[in-house]
Amino acid sequence: MKHFMIKYEFKDGATEAWHQEIGRFIKAIDSDPELKGRIGYRVLKHRDDGNYFHLASVADEDAQKTLQSRDFFKAYSAMTRQVSGGEVTATPIEMIDATA
Repeated sequence: MKHFMIKYEFKDGATEAWHQEIGRFIKAIDSDPELKGRIGYRVLKHRDDGNYFHLASVADEDAQKTLQSRDFFKAYSAMTRQVSGGEVTATPIEMIDATA
């Protein structure tokens, strides 16, 4: 399992519209028979400002490539760059331990 953290500050657009877009993206992953259960995606926001943190998990290289080939992923990635003013950081992270 590979994990990534995507970070940015929301700078452009309507917050509610962006949250709806995030929901559509997650629903698209869950609705895709090749991705369901192989991609995990959570979006968090700092309570006091416009900083967002997306936590992504991919089961394997194949799942990652499949996700990246989808039109909904390409559109979502472009929108993420747009709302952040082009300043997005994606960092590979390592899971040390977690609750059950």
